[in-house]
Amino acid sequence: MRQRHSQGYASSGDDLEDDAFSRLAPGPQLLTRSQTCIEIVGNILWIGSALFIVYFGDGRANLIYLMWYDGRIRRLPLHLGIAGVWFNIIIFFYICVLAWRARRFGEKWELATMCALPYVTVLGLISFCLLSFALWPIWGFLSLPLLFTLFMACMVVCPNIMIGFLRPQNDVLRID
Repeated sequence: MRQRHSQGYASSGDDLEDDAFSRLAPGPQLLTRSQTCIEIVGNILWIGSALFIVYFGDGRANLIYLMWYDGRIRRLPLHLGIAGVWFNIIIFFYICVLAWRARRFGEKWELATMCALPYVTVLGLISFCLLSFALWPIWGFLSLPLLFTLFMACMVVCPNIMIGFLRPQNDVLRID
């Protein structure tokens, strides 16, 4: 019998069962996927068009100033729509933390997404309609593609934002 627990023991790699504990855990597969040139150009176009919308607004003032001070915007639908968007973001982060902390990844992830998916979808549609109604006096029909462009830019940027405690740790030794 080998003396595994002595200080001088080091696995040579011949015995796969013994060597499994000293190997690093494999990293996530999603981070190694490379994007094609068309995907990168599409992402740059979404982000660029969203920056254009935010910077130029209605041509006289930027979007942030308009949403804060312009009297043409309907305030109650605007505030309810923004609250719905923030509530959706909170639900997404809660589901991500729940899935990250799950020991059996598949079961809890499916349970959390199946329970939250209808609520997130309905809340997102209601928020989109409220924001469209609030911004309609300024842009009219163009408020629909404006909001969709801002939404798509957020969808392009959000996966690239890594929160510190959700960041994958590849340097941790396996202890299973």
